[in-house]
Amino acid sequence: MLRIVTDSTADVFPEWAKGYGIDTIPVNILFGEKSYLQGVELDNEGFYKLVDDSKRIPKTSQPSPHQFVEFYRKVAQKGDTILSIHITAKLSGTYASAVSAAEELKGEFNVIPFDSASGSLGISLMCREARRMERAGKSVDEIIKSLEAIKSKVRVILTLDTLEYAKMSGRVGTLQAALASVLHVKPIAVLRDGVLNMTEKVRTRKASLERVIAIAKEEFGNQPVYLAVVHARDLKSGQALMEDAKGHFNCKETLISELSISIAANLGPGTVGLILYPAE
Repeated sequence: MLRIVTDSTADVFPEWAKGYGIDTIPVNILFGEKSYLQGVELDNEGFYKLVDDSKRIPKTSQPSPHQFVEFYRKVAQKGDTILSIHITAKLSGTYASAVSAAEELKGEFNVIPFDSASGSLGISLMCREARRMERAGKSVDEIIKSLEAIKSKVRVILTLDTLEYAKMSGRVGTLQAALASVLHVKPIAVLRDGVLNMTEKVRTRKASLERVIAIAKEEFGNQPVYLAVVHARDLKSGQALMEDAKGHFNCKETLISELSISIAANLGPGTVGLILYPAE
């Protein structure tokens, strides 16, 4: 049997988890000496309350190889094939942990770790695609070949409302973040080929949201896409972005989700953006 596993940065909808058989291993959220399993011991609102109360930004830590071994054994039976699809290896050690666990479990399971080179709903869409292909009779090799072909085409384009979280998490240089804070600019970050880069700085929130759409339009034009909007504690901005974006793209399907706390911890509340996945 084919088991599909991902991590909690993937923002899998509960109905997808159930309908497509997607199992999610939680990321570790570290507040001081205390560790929480994302989505199990700490939900989004609980996370933001801890941040508000402590005035500190938590650390995030990938599941350890041991956690992966235990998780695989919990969700699979001996002899199963496990396709383990994870957040870009250039931002997290999650994929590396999966690789280590796969080695340890040789002979018990056939674990195939896959680096999505993506994040959030970009990963979820790959998991759904994998299950749909399996149900259509495709082999595991065919599924992996298809995901390899599409992962470089998936694009995540975000605008941050504040650079304070990124500055504290080390995701951008301290000097750059401090300068940007003084200038009150809204940075735009693009995840391309697994790497998250701050590509532009825009003066206002309105202009940054318009620029997110423009960057996506330059790349995707009128080709059919699955269009997802993600936001961190800012549903209103997410909904507004979705309404605007619908008029610019050939949408096969639209989705909206709150960013997982393991991503929000590094980018901050108010982060909002688009994920585009070719609907080929």
